[in-house]
Amino acid sequence: SARRVAHRLLGLLVAAFVREGPVVIGLDDTIERRWGTKIKARGIYRDPVRSSHGHFVKASGLRWLCVMLLAPIPWAGCVWALPFLTILAPSERYAQKRGRRHKKLTDWGRQALLQTARWLPDRRIVAVADSSFSVIELLRSVSPHVDVVTRLRLDAGLYEPPPPRRPGDKGRPRVKGARLPTLTERVADPTTAWQRVVIQGWYGRTQHQLDVATGTALWHHPGRRVLIRWVLVRDVEGGKEPQAFLCTDLDAEPTAILGWFVRRWRVEVTLAEVRRHLGVETQRQWSDLAILRTTPALLGLFSLVTLWANRIKGEHGVLPNRVRWYPKADPTFSDALALVRLELWTSPTFATSPDHRESAKNTDRLINRLIRVACNPP
Repeated sequence: SARRVAHRLLGLLVAAFVREGPVVIGLDDTIERRWGTKIKARGIYRDPVRSSHGHFVKASGLRWLCVMLLAPIPWAGCVWALPFLTILAPSERYAQKRGRRHKKLTDWGRQALLQTARWLPDRRIVAVADSSFSVIELLRSVSPHVDVVTRLRLDAGLYEPPPPRRPGDKGRPRVKGARLPTLTERVADPTTAWQRVVIQGWYGRTQHQLDVATGTALWHHPGRRVLIRWVLVRDVEGGKEPQAFLCTDLDAEPTAILGWFVRRWRVEVTLAEVRRHLGVETQRQWSDLAILRTTPALLGLFSLVTLWANRIKGEHGVLPNRVRWYPKADPTFSDALALVRLELWTSPTFATSPDHRESAKNTDRLINRLIRVACNPP
């Protein structure tokens, strides 16, 4: 089944790239732009790429929830997002037409995180997600099994934990303590204790200085609550507005929380690479079963190519394909894909002609040149 394949793929990725330490995974949704009346699970969603705070753009397509391993690739010099589990999350209208209960995106996310925790029972898992998954119910349900890092609203209701119940107290036990200042108020408060840290990869920069304030609190909304560690970030240069993040691990360091969250930005790179090199959004099938098979398989192929390139890289690693007008220091997925193609196309498995050098009309040098050109299409 697809679930067993995802379990096996995750095991191979962890064994190859995360042999020790916490396993950091990314959780994000993406829209596969598709049109056609026969595509039953198609819906109309907000286009996250073309929309902005003041401009709303709709997109027709399929919504997928992707779970990716965020692991550093030694020969690439950076973190890659490696998909291993992809779930179709249809719209509410799709469920209503079939008389089914609609499962929100956070419900799918909860199931995916708990499934990943069952697959890796002996490892610490850190899940990184965007503000769509900053939901108290989700955090509370998965926090015993997975540490979650996501964004936090600056006006979130933060409280002290409820005081212990004393003998003789009447009424029901308290669920929250005293109200704490909002993070917006802490930014404007001159007495806030800031700590200067250096973060790698902050908005594409190699190193960047940030002022950080942190603490623990009870995030409470009527009927819902969860204990979190909040991290308030202020840009030293003033180029970005103050931001807030949360982690369900109360003992986590602020630098570790920000370092985990920075990895999440590699998810968008992977989604762009699978569209450009692996044919996502170019499928032509419309049946339900074909749709459920094809897109998860293409996303999983990204991870398989990375595994194959890691296994056959040799002594010199994966060499980047450089051109004069584009200096590229580190290899990208296109270089890994070209290496795998070269290995497959030059393998004796695909050889159909006998090994008679006297009858060869083309030299080995010319054949290798043509193969390399084919492995790196424009």
